[in-house]
Amino acid sequence: MKFQPLIAALITLLPLSAQAAVDIQRWTTAEGTQILLVERHENPIVDMEVNFKGAGSAFNPQGKSQVAEFTAALLTDGTKTLDEEAFNEKTNDIAANISSDSGQESASAGLRSLSKSANLKQAAKLLNQSLTAPRFDPAVFARRQKQAITALQQMETTPDFTASRTFTQLAYGSHPYGNSANVSVASLNNVTLNDIRAFHQTRYGKDNAVVAIVGDINRHQAEKLVRETLHGLPAKATAERSIPPVEKQPAQRRDIPFAGEQAQVIIGMPLIKRHDPDYYALVVGNYILGGGGFDSRLMKVLRDKHGYTYGVYSSLEPATEAGPFSIAFSTQKKNTRAALADTKAVVEQFIAEGPTEAELQQAKDNIIGSFPLRYDSNAKLLNYLSLIGLNNLPDDYLEAYPQAVEKITAEQVKDAWQRRVKFDDLQIVVVGAQ
Repeated sequence: MKFQPLIAALITLLPLSAQAAVDIQRWTTAEGTQILLVERHENPIVDMEVNFKGAGSAFNPQGKSQVAEFTAALLTDGTKTLDEEAFNEKTNDIAANISSDSGQESASAGLRSLSKSANLKQAAKLLNQSLTAPRFDPAVFARRQKQAITALQQMETTPDFTASRTFTQLAYGSHPYGNSANVSVASLNNVTLNDIRAFHQTRYGKDNAVVAIVGDINRHQAEKLVRETLHGLPAKATAERSIPPVEKQPAQRRDIPFAGEQAQVIIGMPLIKRHDPDYYALVVGNYILGGGGFDSRLMKVLRDKHGYTYGVYSSLEPATEAGPFSIAFSTQKKNTRAALADTKAVVEQFIAEGPTEAELQQAKDNIIGSFPLRYDSNAKLLNYLSLIGLNNLPDDYLEAYPQAVEKITAEQVKDAWQRRVKFDDLQIVVVGAQ
């Protein structure tokens, strides 16, 4: 249930002890399927997402791009008994939504349905058919393949895509996290339906499934829903799904000519794991450095003081292995050299000195105060349940996160950033260089 704006505003003012804990029921079936359930009976709606570890883009075959993405998309483009149009009509008839998606390390398919037994049963049947008997229609695949090629060609005309792709190539090299940067028209054309069928057969199983459920349903009903949804899937996903460690790449700078008045800049490196011992010190530090919008040091210097850019942001993307830390902004080409110099100065001063107590408190207040809004609807909470299950996070993660942030000290932030980040180790990409 979505909070009304006034309630949402008030909850950010509550002390941690006053914020209601989310009751997550969690268990694993005999087949190895992990289930996470939060009962919410205010509205007669059930949301469910089935995630498959090892079915994301990091596992695309070499030289064949977006096999994972094509597989996930085609799951809901019809089944063996229903073509694409008939499948969509069927979901509309029962007022349900059946969807599928793919990420870097996993893929997912899910449903949103009325909790009424007749509706939910039919929605589960459709999702089951999507997972176990997808149509993999040649005409639909050809259309999606053509769309992917067109989208790639369009993105290649933009400086931000060029910068992002080049940064990923420099930061990850041949590591699976770099797969997204190696997409080409040729590698898209190399994909066949047989590749997709093989990917589906070896990477969608009961043992690597993580099921998140939120809504008007109890545990007994949830167990039945999962059984019906996964019935007919292979007991085990046979393909390898481990992620190798990220090897440190030598720091490089790439200056890429590009038409226009603006230069797009990305600076960064692989840095943060989902279970990183420095996780909260890095997160709080990133907020102060560039993740906090107008509160951040980079914004105050590059935008407010010098007017180099409308906005500069730093971000952290934790993953099983080291996900990227990056700083991104655009500026007029004539200001690129000065903007890079000031960025380096801000980063190096932050690493050397750490945050002030005032900066630390402001970061904590904003991170902790806004955290409940990250899961204030069923859809948002569903995403967090999937995150918790896929990454083996604790059941009390939603309560533990703000508590861990509250305990972070300025010295811990300084220590983590000094040990983990050096500006001279960062990859630098400038698209639109003069």
